[in-house]
Amino acid sequence: MAATLSSFWGPVTSTTDCCEKNYEYSSYVAEFFNTLSSIPTIFLALVGLVNAHSQRFEKRFCVLHVSIMAIAIGSMLYHATLQRVQQQSDETPMMWEILLYMYILYSPDWHYRRTMPIFLFVYGGVFAIVHSVVRFGIGFKVHYVILCLICIPRMYKYYIYTEDVSAKRIAQLYVATLVLASLCWLGDFVFCKEISRWPINPQGHAWWHVFMGFNAYFANTFLMFCRAQQCGWSPRVVRLMGVLPYVKIQKPKASSKRK
Repeated sequence: MAATLSSFWGPVTSTTDCCEKNYEYSSYVAEFFNTLSSIPTIFLALVGLVNAHSQRFEKRFCVLHVSIMAIAIGSMLYHATLQRVQQQSDETPMMWEILLYMYILYSPDWHYRRTMPIFLFVYGGVFAIVHSVVRFGIGFKVHYVILCLICIPRMYKYYIYTEDVSAKRIAQLYVATLVLASLCWLGDFVFCKEISRWPINPQGHAWWHVFMGFNAYFANTFLMFCRAQQCGWSPRVVRLMGVLPYVKIQKPKASSKRK
C-alpha cells in the first residue's frame, strides 16, 4: 500500500506489496506489523532446535529448524524493505524448507537412498539460481503450493498410523493453524481494498506469519515423534512449562541402526 512516510529503502521493487500501509511508523520499516510478526517463528524454531540438538535427533531436524529461522529472518528483511533481493531471501529458503520436508517424509521408504538427497539438493540449487535472475510472481506461489500438496498424502499416512493421542493432537493443531493462517492470508489478499477503508487494519498477513510459525513448529514436532518411533526411541509428548508440546525420547543403550 502507499507510503505515509518517506522511504529509506527507495521505491518498492518486490513483486508483492501486502495490505499494510508502508512506512506508517518508521521510514526504516516498510511494513511494521508484517516485520515484527515473524519473531514468534524464530523463537519457536529455536525451541525446536535446542530440543533436537540436546536429544541428539538426526541432523536433518536441526537443519529443518534452522531453515524455519532462515525463512523468518528473510521474511523480516523482505517486509521491512519491500525490495526484490530481500523478497528472494524469504522465498528461496521457503523452497529449501519444503524440499527438506519432502526428504524427511519420504526418505524412510525410499529404495534408492542416495538419489533423493542428490535430486532435492540439485533442485534447490537450480531454483535458487533461476530465482535470482527471474522475477516470479504468482508462479512462485503455485510452485510452492504444488510441492506442499505432494507432502500431504505422506503426512496423512503418518497421522493414521500414529496411535499416540498426544502426537495426534499435535498433528491436528498443525492442520488447525494451517487453516487459520490460510484464512488470514486470503482475507488480507482478497479484501485489501475494503480493509484499507476500515479505521483499524486487522493485519491479516501478520497473523498469517504468527499462525504459520506455530504451524511449522507443530509439523516439525509431529515429524520428530514419527521418526523417533521409526528408530525405536520410545517417544512421548511432554509440555514446556505445561503449554508448548515437544518430544522426549529414550534411546536404547545399545545404539540401534537407523533406518
